[in-house]
Amino acid sequence: MATPDVLLPALAGARGDRNDAVSVAGDSISWEALSGAAHAIGRSIQGAAVVAVEATPTLSTVVAITAALAAGVPIAPIPPDSGEREREHILRDSGATLLLGEPSWEHNDLPVVPLSPHAHGPGRLSEPAANAPALIVYTSGTTGLPKGVVLSRRALAAGLDGLAEAWAWTPDDVLVHGLPLFHVHGLVLGVLGALRVGSRLVHTGRPTPQAYADAADGGGSLFFGVPTVWGRVCAEPTAAERLRRARLLVSGSAALPVPVFAELQRLTGHSPVERYGMTESLITLSARADGERRPGWVGVAIAGVDTRLVDEQGAMVAHDGETIGELHVAGSTMFDGYLGKPDATAACYDGEWFRTGDAAVIDAGGFHRIVGRQSQDIIKTGGFKVGAGEVESVLLGHPAVQEVAVVGLPDDDLGERIVAFVVADDVSERELIEHVADQLNAHKRPRAVVFVDELPRNAMGKVLKKSLKG
Repeated sequence: MATPDVLLPALAGARGDRNDAVSVAGDSISWEALSGAAHAIGRSIQGAAVVAVEATPTLSTVVAITAALAAGVPIAPIPPDSGEREREHILRDSGATLLLGEPSWEHNDLPVVPLSPHAHGPGRLSEPAANAPALIVYTSGTTGLPKGVVLSRRALAAGLDGLAEAWAWTPDDVLVHGLPLFHVHGLVLGVLGALRVGSRLVHTGRPTPQAYADAADGGGSLFFGVPTVWGRVCAEPTAAERLRRARLLVSGSAALPVPVFAELQRLTGHSPVERYGMTESLITLSARADGERRPGWVGVAIAGVDTRLVDEQGAMVAHDGETIGELHVAGSTMFDGYLGKPDATAACYDGEWFRTGDAAVIDAGGFHRIVGRQSQDIIKTGGFKVGAGEVESVLLGHPAVQEVAVVGLPDDDLGERIVAFVVADDVSERELIEHVADQLNAHKRPRAVVFVDELPRNAMGKVLKKSLKG
């Protein structure tokens, strides 16, 4: 377990040192050198209200994040692929007064603080207070511009400690991933997690099957990926089989299709660990390294987190593995609120419980399955409530189907009709509809199947269903 009063023990000398402690796209640095750079740059930004960084998958981004944490200054990571409107919104809304590192876009208004992994200065800064804000991560909702989610040092520590316990994550591990450094998955779990636990970090730059296989050959033991990454790994069996050397494969940020789960099992010998969380709550649910890993399910609550299911009238929903309710979470991993939006923050709570907006079922053993977003993945058709995820899982079980997204579209007779958008080869609409009808209740069958070349996805691999609804 990490030192309780220090957020990143590896940078405080608690884990010894090695020259390749952190490697990003081939650039390596020791914990001691990273700590020196973080504290030197951190000293130059102390007192700033908020800083921002273009969060490219580089060692410079790691230096920027750790410098801000050392200084106790909240930092807003900006996605490198942000359009001008979104980027300017993040800079303005966050109140950033400095940019760490020279960004790729032209700018005239904010001063730039140079970043160098070789920076060094006189000694360490004092550890900021545990309740101090650490990150402002922007997350998109169903409407409007992204909201800034304020995450405290205490929440980060609690979330990472809970995952370290669930995954048996220790300093002996070597963490490998190639995920973006502007979201919880790649940044908090994928960088700060390694620095808190004290495990080596190998960021591959891009999450390619070959890069993951090479890292496994080099001693990688704990691998993070989104479903798209794992699907591509499965598409290259030779690379996938080299991951047999790993200890744990973890999938998140979107539901892992059941066929990909099965193929990973076959090719790598590992049943992947699935987990669930949100920017606002960090990771709250996960399968355990020493427990069951069930395809399509995201495990149990981590230490320090409680969950419940609530129906539309606010009544508790039975934990019977079948009855759908909205998932509420509470515990030590929760965010401090949406930056500058107290009304929006209050609206997403019911007392101590955070309303996730996700529909789920929980079985008698506490295992959770996420059905989809309450707002878009619960389809009300002909008087029935149907979870889009259940239909998607069945369709993905058809050998011709590669990808699928199920949505509800307006229907004068049914209220909503179930429509499946499918990437598939050599299969008819009728065959797929009958495939679902054979395995689920008749009212859950799609009323139409639309064949597409690809599904619209965001940077984390999540399908953009709003785009499919038109």
